[in-house]
Amino acid sequence: MSMASLGLTTEQERLYRYLLRNPHAGLDAARVDLAMPDVRLVAHDLRELGLVDQQLTAVGPAAAVDLLVRRRIERTQRQLTGLTLAWDVLTELTEEQRSGRPLQMVEHVVDGRAVTRRIRALLTDHPGTYMALKTRARSSAHVYDNTPFKRLLAAGLRSRTLFSSDALQAPGQEAYARSLQALGDVHRVTTEPVRLLALVNRSVAFVQADPADPASGALQIRSPGLVALLGDLFDGMWARARDLDDLPLSPIEQQVLHALTRHDTDEAAARSLNISVRKFRSHVADLLARLGAATRFQAAVRAKELGWL
Repeated sequence: MSMASLGLTTEQERLYRYLLRNPHAGLDAARVDLAMPDVRLVAHDLRELGLVDQQLTAVGPAAAVDLLVRRRIERTQRQLTGLTLAWDVLTELTEEQRSGRPLQMVEHVVDGRAVTRRIRALLTDHPGTYMALKTRARSSAHVYDNTPFKRLLAAGLRSRTLFSSDALQAPGQEAYARSLQALGDVHRVTTEPVRLLALVNRSVAFVQADPADPASGALQIRSPGLVALLGDLFDGMWARARDLDDLPLSPIEQQVLHALTRHDTDEAAARSLNISVRKFRSHVADLLARLGAATRFQAAVRAKELGWL
């Protein structure tokens, strides 16, 4: 049976089989016996493939076939990766057909609401994957209706959101993140510097046009190389980030938790911390959400189980 299916040329296979049968033969003998004028070049190829060592000793059949199979698998994987770009082309053609205009690899979208509409349109056409890098779990820039996003999650969208740990100091941020996580949008927290980023189906990326100007809109990026690079950046930050259930208590959370167990009323607890009753209750709501507790008593019990009290 020929080894051509494993990627060897006829001459490479002939020389490998010859050296396998004649372990002490040299290249001069092989040139004569095989009538192969280019035997040294063929031997070099076999060394590159790992089928013979520097002394021209052929590796065993099992090792040789394993090496060749692995090389073919790697080559096939690279070819498949190249073929997946066809889906990016399909996405671009579909978008051109839908919008009636040619697509640009990098386009400046000035209006923030237009950015949101484009992301939703892309995800509605194909609710595959969505990855977002944010400074806050919930934006305070404008009133945001996330009902369409919740519908996409219900339709099977796989979403991951990474936001800055600094946002946890603001009341309501953690509770909001947990509410979306319960719907399928997995959240993690990072201590690394954050720039706004959204990745749709790993084929289209949106980044803030000017980090110094929140009203600058976004750059929509379709270049496969740039999108892949941004995807790798997100994956690296995600791997280093912490799950919501793995976060240490902040100083204010520790104070609120202890005040909650030591005072009978919210007013007295808030006074002990020198904060307003409204802010105290907001922190309590975040703690209840984090502990998965429906009542303050349940929260105290859960906190003791975790060693927070």
